[in-house]
Amino acid sequence: MFTGGGPIYQQLADHIAEDIMAGTYSEESSVPSTNEYAVFYQISPITATKSVNLLVEQGVLYKKRGIGMFVATGARDRLHKLRRSEFRKEYVAPLVHEARLLEINRRQLAEMIDQENKK
Repeated sequence: MFTGGGPIYQQLADHIAEDIMAGTYSEESSVPSTNEYAVFYQISPITATKSVNLLVEQGVLYKKRGIGMFVATGARDRLHKLRRSEFRKEYVAPLVHEARLLEINRRQLAEMIDQENKK
């Protein structure tokens, strides 16, 4: 599960976020406890807690005292906006920069993307 692509807590937070975006956890539904994540992924409970807290800070999860963690209303939309912003910074901006260096125009770039989508 954890590939070494960044801190484990970030990888787990990303995994939980992807589950929310995919509909595995719907808005207002509960998510596993930090102890359940720790046992399942064989990680420290502290690491699991850090993952969940990151999502709480982002407004994706919230805690019902004595009950557990739940997916916040609007979490899916919030995650999509956040991920789209990150996608633009990490992938689109460097792609456009490289295309300019290689003198690839917008139409050519769109054709390349279309070709990749057909694979």
